[in-house]
Amino acid sequence: MNKRNSAKWLNEVKWDDHGLLPVIVQEAASGDVLMFAWMNRDALAMTAETGEAVFWSRSRRKLWHKGEESGHTQKVLEMRLDCDNDVLLLKVEQVGGIACHTGRHSCFFNKLQQGDHWEAVEPVLKDPGDIYQ
Repeated sequence: MNKRNSAKWLNEVKWDDHGLLPVIVQEAASGDVLMFAWMNRDALAMTAETGEAVFWSRSRRKLWHKGEESGHTQKVLEMRLDCDNDVLLLKVEQVGGIACHTGRHSCFFNKLQQGDHWEAVEPVLKDPGDIYQ
């Protein structure tokens, strides 16, 4: 990737006060929202360069290549910046069909039921103990 060109498009992003950008990850084929994460400038540049999702882990304070431990990587098919240049949408192919560390297809598996409690409504596709050994 040409560094001069990468700096220009990266400079158009409106980073928050911590140098981060919120990212929504959507499965291209199904339209399912798989997860929400954060990117810093390096993560976004690496994602564009490699074609696989790389995020910034706020809890671990380091770059995180999605699937580096589980093998459930995300092949990035499209990157779209919103109208305010402050939210990114990744349209991906989810390798292995599992995006969540709980072994589910999507991280959004808890549904509000009867307005008073959350219930897991999506099945565990693979035991996390079998994924993260």
